[in-house]
Amino acid sequence: MSIKQTLRHHFRTQRHLGEAATRAIQEAVVDLVNGSSGGNRHVGIYWPLSGEADLRPLRDVLHPPLALPVADGGGRLTYRSWTQEPLQPDGCGIPAPAEGEALRPDQLALLLVPALAIDRHGIRLGYGGGYYDRLRADPAWAAVPAWVVLPFTCMVTDPLPRDPWDVPFAGWITEQGAGRPT
Repeated sequence: MSIKQTLRHHFRTQRHLGEAATRAIQEAVVDLVNGSSGGNRHVGIYWPLSGEADLRPLRDVLHPPLALPVADGGGRLTYRSWTQEPLQPDGCGIPAPAEGEALRPDQLALLLVPALAIDRHGIRLGYGGGYYDRLRADPAWAAVPAWVVLPFTCMVTDPLPRDPWDVPFAGWITEQGAGRPT
């Protein structure tokens, strides 16, 4: 088992998110979005998997339009506006907008990305599919401020293995609020 696989297993076992932590994370996200200068550009969120903070209720709270990622199942990720139904499983089986054009990077003010962990340098440990890595390898997408959303502060850790394609994130949000890399 590789070091990343071992770390993924370790952090997955720690994901038991309760209501209080979820609310705290949602409040921190609202503060981050309200403090950004994104205007009327989209905020990219995600459809939560088990153990991830659920940001979907913010659809009724946030004023910028929201977008959801759409994976093709082959490694490519795009975002579509989440303004209408229906949602359908994307290439990875995750609910995503079934219709609409892919958004361009300049149409997004902020990306909120789930993770298993992040280190204090902004390097994210994801699930191993590389979707967000490939998206953010494009300089136009790397310019969109991107924050990792984690269930708990204990998932902000010492240096994680870093691959050449890893683009550091602007910060992270946990049950204790927002943090930034050092």
